Amino acid sequence: MRILTIKEECNMENAAIISLEARMELIKLRMVYLLSGLAGGLFNPYLTTLFVHQGVGAEVVGALMSIGTLLSILVQPVWGMLVDRYRQTKLVLILSISVPACLSFFYSFKYFLVIVMVYILSIIFQATQSPIADSYAVSAARKARTSYGSIRMMGSLGTALGGYAAGFYLSKFGITQLWMPFLVLSLAGAVTVLSLPRTTENNATTISLSQGLKELLGNRLFVMFLVACFFVNQTLTAYNSFFVLAFQDAGGSYSMVGTALLLASLTNIPSMLLAAKILRRIGYERTLLLAAFFYALRWAIQWLFPIPVVMIGIQVLHGLSFGLFYVAAVEYVANAAGKKMQATGQSVFNMVFSGLGGIVGNLLNGYLYSAGGPQVMYLACTVSALIGAGMLYWINRIARVSPNL
Repeated sequence: MRILTIKEECNMENAAIISLEARMELIKLRMVYLLSGLAGGLFNPYLTTLFVHQGVGAEVVGALMSIGTLLSILVQPVWGMLVDRYRQTKLVLILSISVPACLSFFYSFKYFLVIVMVYILSIIFQATQSPIADSYAVSAARKARTSYGSIRMMGSLGTALGGYAAGFYLSKFGITQLWMPFLVLSLAGAVTVLSLPRTTENNATTISLSQGLKELLGNRLFVMFLVACFFVNQTLTAYNSFFVLAFQDAGGSYSMVGTALLLASLTNIPSMLLAAKILRRIGYERTLLLAAFFYALRWAIQWLFPIPVVMIGIQVLHGLSFGLFYVAAVEYVANAAGKKMQATGQSVFNMVFSGLGGIVGNLLNGYLYSAGGPQVMYLACTVSALIGAGMLYWINRIARVSPNL
């Protein structure tokens, strides 16, 4: 039996120490995603209802939400570039969680200007939470040799449980008291972030903000990827904003809606856990293409079979479409952006994926729903997802021929 040298023993010991640190960081990040998911799942779906309860007209609420989405698009890349420039990932993440949570108390006041100011300030800070957390999680996952999806799926679990728990809470307390559990859960998440190591926050990068963004958007494949993401994800508003209406038009009840929404959220968990194996086996581009196909299949089935039971069952494709696509896209961005532009890359991606996709999707699908009903909307979503899939197929071909582009 070979005797280990002192150098080899030291290397093994250091590897064990690094492995332990990496495992602890993973546990803390998963807890951050779980707590943030619980807080958001409990509070965010009822925000518009809270505004209306406080005397804000429904039409004003719609305009306010649109302004909030536009504002989040504008501030996300700014936050990302500041993080990449000054390496303050932890500080910005803590602010993005704790500031909106503390401000939520003021939603209990029936003053229109107070509600508007609090909402705008919350959006400014909250907009950066997802991309900054994702950049942190991707880095931690790679150090621990695990998958980003194994971290991100805790957010989906928290969202599902939070939405379910909100119903019980509101059956005993008024909606103006919903800020209390939201505050507690959010601050618990912020404290968890505070305990994360500063290993990813080294010296400030020498790349200027404008130069870094120019380099990122100068990547032809990356820009094409963003456009494809837009075509694919703008269709998700057919679920986020109009599924309940479409389901009721098909004859479904509120209790059945709850079952469908819970099923959709839970399917993200296995999809995100399996995403790493799929990515290793077929690569980023093919995984994105596969998920885009599931998007198109999802809308096509609802277009062809507008039946409540079918519309519930088809929610199992939510994880294979959104869950798989999102994990693969975040990993793709992390690879394309490089170490010095992680936060900026994730912010630009979220700006297009959730921001522009959300605005255009809500406007377009809202118009199509009003003009032709849910079937016209689902048909248009099928076509849009197929366009995105076609672009991803082209990206896959280019990447195989010229991998350095």
